[in-house]
Amino acid sequence: MSNNTMTADAAQAAAPAAAASATGTTFAIILSLSFCHLLNDMMQSLVPALYPILKESHGLSFGQIGFITLAFQCTASMLQPVVGLYTDKRPQPYSLMFGMGFTLVGLLLMSQAHSYAMILLASALIGMGSSVFHPEASRVARMAAGGRYGLAQSLFQVGGNIGSAAGPLLAAFIVVPHGQQSIVWFSAAALVAMLVLFQVGAWYKARRTPQKPVVRSKPAAAAGGVATLSRRRVALAVTILVALLFSKNVYSASLGSYFTLYLMAKFSVDVQTAQLYLFAFLVGIVAGTVVGGLVGDKVGRIPVMWFSILGALPFALMLPHANLFWTGVLAVTVAMIMASAFSAILVYAQDLMPGRVGLVAGMFFGFSFGLGGLGAAALGQLADIAGIDAVYQATPFLLLLGLLTAFLPRQPGAPKQPG
Repeated sequence: MSNNTMTADAAQAAAPAAAASATGTTFAIILSLSFCHLLNDMMQSLVPALYPILKESHGLSFGQIGFITLAFQCTASMLQPVVGLYTDKRPQPYSLMFGMGFTLVGLLLMSQAHSYAMILLASALIGMGSSVFHPEASRVARMAAGGRYGLAQSLFQVGGNIGSAAGPLLAAFIVVPHGQQSIVWFSAAALVAMLVLFQVGAWYKARRTPQKPVVRSKPAAAAGGVATLSRRRVALAVTILVALLFSKNVYSASLGSYFTLYLMAKFSVDVQTAQLYLFAFLVGIVAGTVVGGLVGDKVGRIPVMWFSILGALPFALMLPHANLFWTGVLAVTVAMIMASAFSAILVYAQDLMPGRVGLVAGMFFGFSFGLGGLGAAALGQLADIAGIDAVYQATPFLLLLGLLTAFLPRQPGAPKQPG
C-alpha cells in the first residue's frame, strides 16, 4: 500500500471525528450563549423587583419609579437596533463581554446608590448591557447553528425565559430580606458571564466574516430558487411580524404579570398556590420555545406562526370560564403554543433581511421587551377600570392579528430541503 493511499485512508477516518468535534463545539457555543442569556435576563429582572425597596428607602413617588423604568427600558430596548446595525457593518467579537461589563458596573452602582440620579444612571447601565447582549448573542447563535437556525434561536431564548422567571424569585429570597446592598452579590453572575463570553468571543473572532446586506440579481435569484423581494414587500412583512409579536406579547403579559392576582381574586387561593400555577405557566413557555424551534426547522416558519398565534385562540377564549384546575391546564397549553412563535418570527425576519442579523435581533428583542412592558401597563389600567376578569376576556381577541400571517411572503419561511 502506497503512502498516498495510507494518507487518504487516514484522512477519511479522521473526517467524521473532525465533523463531530465541530458539531460539539458549536453546540457548546449555543449552550454557553443560552447560559449567559439566563444570567443576563435574571439580572435585568432585578430592577423592577427593587421598586418596593427603592420607593420606601428613598421616599420615591410612583412618577419617579416610572422614570426609573423609562431609563432602563430606553437603554435596554431602544439601543438594541442601533447596536445591531453598527455590528452588522463592523463585527465586534468581544462586544458581548464588554456589554456584560455595563451590567456589572450598573449592579455595583445600584447596590450603593444613595441618590435618585445615581439610581437612574445604574438602571440605564444595566439596560445598556442588555442592549449589547441580545443582538450580538443572536448573531453568534446563528453562526453556530449549522443550518438549524430555529433550534439555535429557541435554545438561546430558553435561557432568557428561565432567567426572567428566576430573577423575581431570587429577589424575593435575597434582595427583599437583605436590602438594596445585597444587589452586589449578583455581580458574581455578571463576572461569570463575562468569563464565558470571553471564550465565545474568541470563537467568534476565529470565524467571523464581514456581514454585508445581500443584494441578489434576478438571474442569480432564479438560478438559486430564491424569491427576490422588493423593499416595500420586506417592509410590509416586517410590519406584519411586529404586529404578530404585539399580539403575542400583550397576551403573554396578561398571564405573566397578572396571573397570580387573577387566581387569587377569582378562586381565593393563597399566594403560594398561585405562584405554583405561575411556575407551571413559565415551564410551558420554556417547553414551547424549544419545540417551536425544532418544528420550525422541519416544516417552515410560517406554519409555526399560524399554529402559535391562532392555535392558542380557542384555549385563551375558554380560560376565563374554566374552574381552577382547567385554568391551570389551559394557561400551560396557551403558554406552550404561543411561545413557539418567537424563534420562528426572529429566524423568518433574519431570512428576510440577510446580512442584517444584528439589526433584526436588536429590533425584535427590543420590541419584545418594550411591547411586553407597554402591554402590561395598559392591561393594569384596564384591570383598574373594569376588573381583572375583563383582562382575560378581552385580550384573547388580540390573537386575531395572527390572520395577518396570510400576507407574509412564503420563501423566507420555507423548510430547508434535505440533501
